[in-house]
Amino acid sequence: MDDSRKSVKDRIVSAAWDLFYEKGYDDTTVDDIIRLSNTSKGSFYYYFDGKDALLNTLSTVLDEHYKILREELSPEMDHFEQLMFLNYKAHSFMENSIKVDLLASLYSTQLISKGDRSLLDQNREYYKLVASIIEEGQKAGEINDSKSVSELVKYYSLCERALVTDWCLNRGSYSLAEYSKEYMPVMMNRFKEKRDS
Repeated sequence: MDDSRKSVKDRIVSAAWDLFYEKGYDDTTVDDIIRLSNTSKGSFYYYFDGKDALLNTLSTVLDEHYKILREELSPEMDHFEQLMFLNYKAHSFMENSIKVDLLASLYSTQLISKGDRSLLDQNREYYKLVASIIEEGQKAGEINDSKSVSELVKYYSLCERALVTDWCLNRGSYSLAEYSKEYMPVMMNRFKEKRDS
């Protein structure tokens, strides 16, 4: 989505995360975010109490990316392959757009949060997309239906979080995308419908 079609809030969030990656969280100022998002101080403080409040918008950033990935899914891929493509592309984006130390901080914040855990919000674009692929895959006989759609979505997201958490624990010392490309299919393989040859 180009900037002219984004809401003011989305422009602020997008600019903030670009700056967090480029300059680091500590070296990014509210003025930097306002300047890059082409908004005003009033607009910024209408949506956010301060820079710290933007840390809870990671799910928004990721969901914007999932909207793009939805359009990139090829009908040539079966539904299991679509899930693996989604995982690889999402983890490539995270690896290349979010500093590992910031991602680790955000994950740890979600663990101790007493309020909403935005990454687990089932209304997110992420959950809707994964659920629709799994549901269609079960109907097409490409993903087995031994478990419900919601159980498979939960397991899929658990596997993704495990990969990201390990990458953070290892301080990004290997490629998250390439590791995910190799191991996510292994983790999900029991749900791939076996075809009779």
